Amino acid sequence: PREPLADSPTPLRAAPRLSEDLGQEVWVKRDDLTGFGLGGNKVRKLEFLLGRARADGCDTIVTFGALQSNHARQTAAACAAGGLRCELILTRAVPRSGEAFDHGGNLALDHLFGATVTVVDDDDDAIAAAIGTLHERIDARGGVARWVPPGGSDAVGTLGYVAAGVELAEQITASGLTVDDVVVAASTGGTYAGLLTGLRLSGIGSRLHGICVYRDAEHTRDAVEGLLVGVADLLGTSPVSFDEILLDDAHLGAGYGLPSPGTLDAMRLFARTEALVLDPVYTGKAAEALVARVRARTLGPGATVFVHTGGAPALGAYPDLDLA
Repeated sequence: PREPLADSPTPLRAAPRLSEDLGQEVWVKRDDLTGFGLGGNKVRKLEFLLGRARADGCDTIVTFGALQSNHARQTAAACAAGGLRCELILTRAVPRSGEAFDHGGNLALDHLFGATVTVVDDDDDAIAAAIGTLHERIDARGGVARWVPPGGSDAVGTLGYVAAGVELAEQITASGLTVDDVVVAASTGGTYAGLLTGLRLSGIGSRLHGICVYRDAEHTRDAVEGLLVGVADLLGTSPVSFDEILLDDAHLGAGYGLPSPGTLDAMRLFARTEALVLDPVYTGKAAEALVARVRARTLGPGATVFVHTGGAPALGAYPDLDLA
C-alpha cells in the first residue's frame, strides 16, 4: 500500500552555470521539490511507510531523529495531512546549542504540524526510557503505533527510493543523456539502497556515489547491505550486488551535523550559480564531495547527476554559519 504524498516526478534539470564553473556537465534531480511539508527525500519513503501503517490499522506514527531531523519534520507533516498522531523522539546528537538550534528550524515546524516531541540526550538509556514512557502512553489510550526507524530506513521505506530510481532512470533515458555518475548524501541508507536498486532494475549502470554524512563508510555499508536484501525480498528480486556499493566518508568531517569549510564553499557555489539552497548536514557535504571529485578528475566524461534531497528548512537553526 502506498499513500500519495509527493509531487512526482520531481524535475531533472540541467545546471549550466554550475557546469561551466566546474568544467563538468552536471544535472540536478530536484527531490527538494517533493512539495510536501517543505519537501525533501523522506516524503517518498513516507508514502510507503504511512500506506503500510494505515493498512495495519495504526493511528500513531512514532519515529526518531536528531533535534533538527528533516525526517521528523516530514513525518510530522505527513501525519498532520493524514489524520494520524505523530510522536517524535529527538536526540541531542549534534554538539550545538543556542536558541535557534534548540527551538527553530525543523523543530519549530515539528510543533507547527502538531507532533508531540520528546527531546532526550543522545544516550541509549535515555532513549530507552523515552521509548518505555511512550509505549505506556500509547497503550493507555488504546492506540496502535507504527514504529519507524530513523530516516524511515527500513525495507518498506526503501521502496520509496526504488520508485525514485526508476523515475530517474526514465528521465535519463528520455533526455538522451549519458550519465556516468550520480552523487547523493548517504545517512541511514534507505535513499542510497533504494536508488541503487531502482537504477539497476531499470538498466541504468551509472556509478552511484553515496557520500556519508552520518556514520563512517563501514557502518553505512552495513546498513545499505541489509536494506538491499530487505527491499529485494519485498520486490521478489535478487539484491543488487554488494560490489556496486560506492561509499565515501572523506567529507564526514568532524561528524554528523558539523559542516566543514569545504561544505560551506560548496553551498555558496551551488547557490551563486544555480540558486540552489543546500543544507549544512546532508546536501552541502554531498556537494562538497562532487566538487572534490571534479577537481580530482575521478568522474566519468559523461554527465553527473546530483540528487538534491532537500533540507533547507534546517538552515534557520544554523544562524552562525558564515555564508557570505
